[in-house]
Amino acid sequence: MRFRILGPLEVRAPQGTAGDLTPRAAKIRVVLATLLVRANEIVSVDSLIDELWGENPPRTATTTLQVYVSQLRKLLHEADAEFGRDALVTRPPGYELRIDPAQLDLTVFEELHGRSRELMEQQNHRTASDLQRQALGLWRGPLLSDTPHGPLLDATAVRLAEVRTAALEQCIRAELHLGRHRELIGELQSVVAELPLREEFHAHLMVALYRSGRQADALQVFGRLRRGLVDELAIEPGRSLQALHQRILVGDPALLTPAVRAGHTMASGPAAGAGLTTGPGPAQGAGPAPGSAAPRPHVPSGNSAMAQLPSSDELFTGREEELASLRDVLGAPGGRLVIVTGAAGVGKTALTLAVAHRTRDLFDVPVFVRLRPDGHGPLNAVGVLAGVLRQYGVRGALPERIDELREMLAELTDGRRVLLVLDDVVDAEQVRPVLSAVPDCTVLVTCRQVPDGLAGRVVCLDVPGVREARRLFVTAAGQSADAAESAECAGVVEACGRLPLALRAAAEAPAGRSRLPLGGLAARLRDERTRLAELEAASPGFRARLCDALDGVGGAELRAFRLFGLLPAGPFAPDAAAAVLDTDVATARATTDALVRARLLCAELPSAGRPESHHVPELLRLLARERLDAEEGPEVVRAALARLCAVFAKAVEEAGPSGPAAVDGVHPLEWFRLRLPALIAVVRQAHAARLWAECLLLVDRMTGFLEVLGAWEERDACQNLALEAAQQLGDLAAQARLLRSLGDLAWQRRRLDTAGELYERALMAADVAGAEIERCRALTGLAGLRLDAGATDAAAALVPPALDSAPQDARTGFEAHRVLGLLALESGERDAAQGHFATCLTYATSLADARLESYARRRLGEFSSGGTAHPGWSEVQPGVWRMRTAA
Repeated sequence: MRFRILGPLEVRAPQGTAGDLTPRAAKIRVVLATLLVRANEIVSVDSLIDELWGENPPRTATTTLQVYVSQLRKLLHEADAEFGRDALVTRPPGYELRIDPAQLDLTVFEELHGRSRELMEQQNHRTASDLQRQALGLWRGPLLSDTPHGPLLDATAVRLAEVRTAALEQCIRAELHLGRHRELIGELQSVVAELPLREEFHAHLMVALYRSGRQADALQVFGRLRRGLVDELAIEPGRSLQALHQRILVGDPALLTPAVRAGHTMASGPAAGAGLTTGPGPAQGAGPAPGSAAPRPHVPSGNSAMAQLPSSDELFTGREEELASLRDVLGAPGGRLVIVTGAAGVGKTALTLAVAHRTRDLFDVPVFVRLRPDGHGPLNAVGVLAGVLRQYGVRGALPERIDELREMLAELTDGRRVLLVLDDVVDAEQVRPVLSAVPDCTVLVTCRQVPDGLAGRVVCLDVPGVREARRLFVTAAGQSADAAESAECAGVVEACGRLPLALRAAAEAPAGRSRLPLGGLAARLRDERTRLAELEAASPGFRARLCDALDGVGGAELRAFRLFGLLPAGPFAPDAAAAVLDTDVATARATTDALVRARLLCAELPSAGRPESHHVPELLRLLARERLDAEEGPEVVRAALARLCAVFAKAVEEAGPSGPAAVDGVHPLEWFRLRLPALIAVVRQAHAARLWAECLLLVDRMTGFLEVLGAWEERDACQNLALEAAQQLGDLAAQARLLRSLGDLAWQRRRLDTAGELYERALMAADVAGAEIERCRALTGLAGLRLDAGATDAAAALVPPALDSAPQDARTGFEAHRVLGLLALESGERDAAQGHFATCLTYATSLADARLESYARRRLGEFSSGGTAHPGWSEVQPGVWRMRTAA
C-alpha cells in the first residue's frame, strides 16, 4: 500500500490488487490527509474536527468523525487485507495512522533531503545532487492540491513548500559546485520567474551566467531583482547579494570557476553556500583493506591553509571586549585550551570565527570543525578526529581505531603552529582524544555549558548590550545607522531579547529590511503569542535553532523549564519558582541552579528589592510556554498557575499596610512597583485560564497599592478583569466592591457620568448581597458626585446611612466625614468642617493609612494657617483638586 500526498492525494493498493483506492468524498480525504501528514503520531479528535469544520462544527461532529474513521478503516482493509484495518488505531485523545515510512512519499522525500544535506556537509556534492533530484521528483504539485485544507494542513503545506524550495536551492548549489552552470541557466530563469523575490536563486543565476561568459546578463538579473524589491517592498537586496553584484561588476576572476577545497569541487562566492564543515562521509567511515597502507596525508602549508576556515561572518559587529580578550589569550606562546560558552544563538560561532581570522598570522594551520553537523546529532570521538583530519586535507579511507587516528593527527601537527576550532562541543569525551593528540596547539572550543572534565580559560558570552544589539540589527537589516536610535528599533531589539539569532531573523523580515520606519515590525513582534511564528516566517529554521538550546537537557529539568513558561517576563523569586514546580524552596533552588548551568535560565545580580532572583531569557520563555501548552495537560497548567497566584497574593498581602516598614530592603511601595508588571501579567493569565477565584483574590490584594501609587491604567485593567471574575463566580459582594472602586477611579479621572453609573450598579449589587459597608461606600461616592454638581442638599441626604456603618468600618467613616467636611466648607461652616476633618484623621490613624492621614492633616492645617495654599481650589480627595464653589 502506498500513499502519495506531494500533489493530489493518492492511495495505491499493493501490486497485483486493485490499483487506485483514493477516497472520493472530500471529508474522508481530509481525515486521511490529516492523519498522513502526522503519520505515526496521535492526532487529537479536536484537531480533526477543526480540520473538517473550522470554527463552526456541527453538534454531531464527534459522531460524524467516527463514521469517517470507520469508512477509512474499511478502505485500508480493502487495500491491504493483512495489515490495513490495524493501521488506523484509536489512541486517546484521538487516532494514529501507523505506516511504514517507505509507504508515504512525504517521509521518503524528507529522508532523501536529509541524507543530501548530510552529504553536502561532507562536500560530496555529486551524490548530494543526485539524492536531491530524486527527492524533488516525488513532487507532483502543491501538497494535497485536491483536498480542502484546514489549519493543520494549511500550516503543513506552507512549511513543506518552504522545505521543497530549500531542497531545490541546495540541489542547484551542489550542481554549481560541480561546474554545471551552463545546464542550470534555463532552470534558474524559470525558478526566479516563479519566485521573483527569493534572493538565493537570483544569486545562483548570477553566478551561472557570469561563469558562462554572460557578465552583462548577470548584472541585469541583479537590476531586475533590485527594482522589484524597491517597488514592491521598499527594501534593498541583502548584503550578500550586493557583495556578489560588486564582484561580478569588477569581473572578479576568483568567481569564474569552482574552487577546489580538501579534495572536493566547490563554487565560490555567496551563491556557493556556507563554509566548510565536515564529518566522516560514507566513503570515509571504512578503514583500509587488510594489509594495505593508509594513504600518506597531504597537509596544506603556509597561508593556503586558511581555506580550512569558513568565511568570517560579514554581519559580525561589536564584541570588542571579548575579541580583545581572546586575541590576548591566543597570542600567548604555548598550547592552551580556550572555552567560549553561552546560550544557543548568542553568537559563539561568529565570535570564534572572527577571532580565528583576526589571529590567522599567528598560526600555520587554522582548522574549523563543527561537532554537530546540521540535521544530525553530535559527532563521537572518532567522527571528531576524522573531521579534523579531513580538514587537514587527508583523502581516502581512514582508520577506525581512535589511537590510530590520534597518532595520525599528532604526526600531522608536529612542529606546526596550529589553531583548532571545535564548534558546539557537547561533552569532554568528544574532544579528549583530539586534545591529547595536540597538547602544544591552541584549541578554541565553543559549547553551551562547560563539559565536566574540560579545564581551560573560559569566556562566557552573554547577549550583547542594548546599543550593540541595536547596531547588529540595523547592520543585518541594511538600515541606516540613525535607525538604531529610533524607538521602533528599540522595540524590535527588546522583543528579540537582544539575542543575535533573533535579531538576524527579524532583520530578514521584509519590514525589517524596508527603508520605511520599523514600527510595523515592532508591532508584529510585540504580541507574545505570535512572536516566534513571526521570526520563523522571516527566517525559516529559526525555531529549530532556538530549540537546540534544549538538546542534552534531562527530563526533569525540561519539565521544570516548561513550567517556568508560566512565569511572567522579568525576574522571579525562589518562592515563585517553588510554586509553579509544586515543591519547596530548597528543591526549587537546586532546579534553577541546574537550568542556569544548562543556559536555560539566568541568575540576576542581587539588588535592592530583589535579593535573589532569576529570569528566563525572553524567547526561551516563549518557547517554554509553547512546550508547556503542547506537552502538559491543561489541568497541570491551571494547577501551577493557581499556585503562582496564591504565592503572589500572599506576598502582596504581607507587604501591605499592616506589614513591615521595608520589604527586601526597600519601602513596600517600591517593592510593589518593581513587581507590578509581573503581577498584572499573572492576573491576565489567571483570567484567561478562568481561574476566577484566584484572579479576584490577587486583584483585591493589589488594590490598595494601586490606589496609593495612582496607577490608574493598571488599576482599571486589573479591576475590570476581577469584576468579570466576580460575575462568573456569582459573588455579588465582590461585584459591589469592584464597581464602587471603579467608580472612585472614574471620579478621580473626571469621568463623572461613568462614575455615577458604576456607583449605581455597586449600590444595587450591595443591596442584593446584603453588603452594608459597600452600600454605604457607594452612597458616599454618589454624595461626592452630587457635591461636585453643586447639589449640596442631595449630597447631604446620602451621607447618614454611611455614618451608621462607620463604627464597623473605619474607611467608610473616613469617607462619610470627608464628604461632610466638604459640605460644611461649601456652606461656610468652618468649625463644623474642622471637626469632620479631625474625625477623618482619627479614622486614618486607626487604618495606618499614611496617604489618608496626610490628607486629613493638610485639611486641618488650612484652619490653623487661615486658608489653603491654593486659593480658589479644594482638595476633595487625596491628591484630587477641584475649583471651590462660592459660598
